[in-house]
Amino acid sequence: MTERTPLLHYRLLTSVNESERRAPSAGLAREKTPAGPRPRFSHSKQPKKLSTFFGVVVPTLLSMFSVIVFLRIGFLVGQSGLYQAIAMFIVAYFIICMTVLSVCAISTNGALDAGGAYYMISRALGPEFGGSIGIMFFLANVCACAFYVLGLVEAIVATFGVPEDGSLAASSHQVLPSGYWWSLLYATAIALLCLLVCLVGAHIYAKATFLIFLVVIFVLGTIFISFFAVHPRTIILPGSATSDLVVNGTGPTTANFTGFKLDTLLGNLWADYTVDYTTGNLMTFATVFAVMFNGCTGIMAGSNMSGDLKNPSYSIPRGTITAVIFTFIIYNLLSVLVACSCDRVLLQKDYSFLRDINIWNPFVTIGVYSSTLSAAMSNLIGASRILYALARDDLFGKVLSPAKKTSNSGNPWASVLLSWFLVQLVLFSGKLNTIASIVTIFFLLVYAAVDLACLALEWASAPNFRPTFRYFTWHTCVLGIVGCAVMMFLINAIYASASIAFMLLLLLLIHYLSPTSSWGYISQALIFHQVRKYLLMLDVRKDHVKFWRPQVLLMVSNPRSSTGLITFINDIKKSGLYVLGHVQLGDLNTLPSDPLQSQYASWLTLVDYLNIKAFVNLTLADSVRHGIQHLLFISGLGGMRPNTLVLGFYDDSLPKDKLSPSQSTDLSASQDLEQHTTPFHFASLRRSSNGTKKDNALDGKVLGAEEYVAIIADAMKMLKNVVLARYFNNFDREKALSAASSSPGKSSVYVDVWPVNLLRPDSSSYVDTCSLFLLQLACILNMVRSWRKATLRLFLCVEEGRTVSGSEEKLGQLLKELRIKAQIYLVPWDQQVALHWQRQGGRIGEENKQASESLQTVKEGERRGKDEEDDDDNYANSFPSNTTRLSDDYLSAVNQLILDQARPPPTVRFLYLPRPPADTRRYTAYLHQLELLTQNLGPTLLIHGVTPVITTDL
Repeated sequence: MTERTPLLHYRLLTSVNESERRAPSAGLAREKTPAGPRPRFSHSKQPKKLSTFFGVVVPTLLSMFSVIVFLRIGFLVGQSGLYQAIAMFIVAYFIICMTVLSVCAISTNGALDAGGAYYMISRALGPEFGGSIGIMFFLANVCACAFYVLGLVEAIVATFGVPEDGSLAASSHQVLPSGYWWSLLYATAIALLCLLVCLVGAHIYAKATFLIFLVVIFVLGTIFISFFAVHPRTIILPGSATSDLVVNGTGPTTANFTGFKLDTLLGNLWADYTVDYTTGNLMTFATVFAVMFNGCTGIMAGSNMSGDLKNPSYSIPRGTITAVIFTFIIYNLLSVLVACSCDRVLLQKDYSFLRDINIWNPFVTIGVYSSTLSAAMSNLIGASRILYALARDDLFGKVLSPAKKTSNSGNPWASVLLSWFLVQLVLFSGKLNTIASIVTIFFLLVYAAVDLACLALEWASAPNFRPTFRYFTWHTCVLGIVGCAVMMFLINAIYASASIAFMLLLLLLIHYLSPTSSWGYISQALIFHQVRKYLLMLDVRKDHVKFWRPQVLLMVSNPRSSTGLITFINDIKKSGLYVLGHVQLGDLNTLPSDPLQSQYASWLTLVDYLNIKAFVNLTLADSVRHGIQHLLFISGLGGMRPNTLVLGFYDDSLPKDKLSPSQSTDLSASQDLEQHTTPFHFASLRRSSNGTKKDNALDGKVLGAEEYVAIIADAMKMLKNVVLARYFNNFDREKALSAASSSPGKSSVYVDVWPVNLLRPDSSSYVDTCSLFLLQLACILNMVRSWRKATLRLFLCVEEGRTVSGSEEKLGQLLKELRIKAQIYLVPWDQQVALHWQRQGGRIGEENKQASESLQTVKEGERRGKDEEDDDDNYANSFPSNTTRLSDDYLSAVNQLILDQARPPPTVRFLYLPRPPADTRRYTAYLHQLELLTQNLGPTLLIHGVTPVITTDL
């Protein structure tokens, strides 16, 4: 049972991964192949060829050994001493092991595909980060392949080439012509050999690398045997040394292989940094460490073969860890043996001394050739697999589409050819000493990205991140990132900075040009994790009026006809919560499933199209009133809850589609909105020519006037500010603000504010909570960048019979204290007030008397033990509403007064919204008064504030 469980787990993950790859957004869904939409599926029934040993252990061992084991061990011990050499290996392998742990964790969290490190990073961090790192990893492999090819050519020419200066050859086997073009010819031939091996396929590559692996292991065996079998001897140092000691004739020309001696060991324990005879530069700890670390950066060679492995999730962690442990042991054993048997001069002046002390000198030369050739092939096939994965993901559109082509066996031959072509271009440079540092930095950047991917997955705490390899923590990921970053700048700070800048440039390019992927974005998981944490920290008990901001719930019936209002409310939210609410009438008991789930994508598409920062909240209810109550109760989380309800006005205007056909083409999902989002509309009652009401044929649902006013009353009971928006069905934000930009010298955009309750002519106060809330919203609108050129105009209604002197000064002082810049206008309204009082006559006194009698009746009812709810209703209805005392003539006169002050006409008006009457029977009259008051005013907001929002304190 225990042996079958991992296999079952792997098959399950593979099936899940395959289903994800079939998503339409994946780039290869459009590619036509005889067997299916993706090349991978054409041979999916054939098992992958390579096992753990051939596919991971052998390539990783050869990449990590390369030439460092043959040509740089003596350099390392000779310059830094045995103690520091071992310390360097421990530090370097510590950094490498941190990355290996991250690779193992990601590779065992699901089924891997072709691409190795690129596949891991892109699926964890998203296409932007993965694509940029993938390009850099591809270029690093291409340059590394060219670097190893040229290194092999230089080694061959050094052994078999004729001296370029025309001097006589030192031995009879130096027969090859030398020079730039001859070296390029030799390099091209070696690159063609690598190309042929890689074109045949991963299986032949595995066999070739295995043969090379046997050769390298055999050579290593002879080296270890030579330390014990070879007698002490004197070695002649290279005659071409450029060291100043040799040039001046004062330095030694020979050195000793002493065999195992304590004196030799004691002489090699401590550091002795001198001039490197190959470059003429003085060595330091940093430079020696950088050279040594270059030979340890081959840990991704096995991961690059992920697409050709039988079981990548099984093979990559075991094979990589095995190779890392093996190379660490070999390097340290060689360092100890060298320190015990070779004197300091030999180690510092002859880096190829292992050949001179070997039981047969050509063995080491063969080992150098073999390891270099295998490293070149490993980088070429690794580059082709990365390029194939990049092309298949369509991150760069049609640019890389030719690289998708594969053979019948699944070998991406087109990617191999393109990679070889780029290698051939790099070979023309001839010398890659400077590119060698860039290659190493690119590799380190990839390793850091793998650590970052694992760290992000761990910090996101996603339930689906449960790798079977558990020997890692976020601490190891951080240590790996820091270690790689330090090594990058230690090797070359300029190249490291340039590489990071190049990566960021690629990241931005992919972000803006690549299509949306279906891989999942780790940023979303991290944002969710952090937002949840900060929402818990947002304590509503610590709210203060100084930091108040509008958090708006805008109720939308048909979003296609409400784009003007949606965009306008987005301007007055002031970085606050903005929720688009919608109520669909229905009963879940009578429906087979939730009809709202399929609508969210259409709403979010509209949000993206309008470029607003809003959430969407939909609900299903038996009435509009109950639905809005649901949304007011449940919208938001913690301290982020709507405090302001915005409703469209209840009038007789028909909804109009504000999205043109061209816009609807761009916004394809918006067609669904038209089908799903018209269950009610605030204009659902139409007046016929004879004054009767009939249903709106567009909506098919009726929202009565009383229910509409009841919604307003409900919101105020819940201590929510209420805003009614009228005449925004034709509002065009761009057109309204274009006038301001066309005349920069003078403002042509005006926002009119009437902070007086126009339905209460007997109360002209402009400093109550509602009036201040009105001023606050107008000020917030004026603070938005696109509305900053707008001019606020405050209109203060005054009567000649009352105290007028100082009213303007008082209001100006208040605005100054509130830091609100506005123009103040005094508006006489004696004629309008006269219309009101003439109609009332002595009616007020009678109504007040009736109110007192009704109040006394309620109190007597309480003493008699009547029901509490009935008492409250009688008490509320006992007061005469202001709506009974306002005539249509007065309201029309006030409406005309507002229109007369609009010179020039404003873009939007802010009016005072009084509370609905306590008597529900008067809701219709209340709504009629609001309709007369705002008739033909253009875009208007009727605003009622219930909470203090302005303070003069610091």
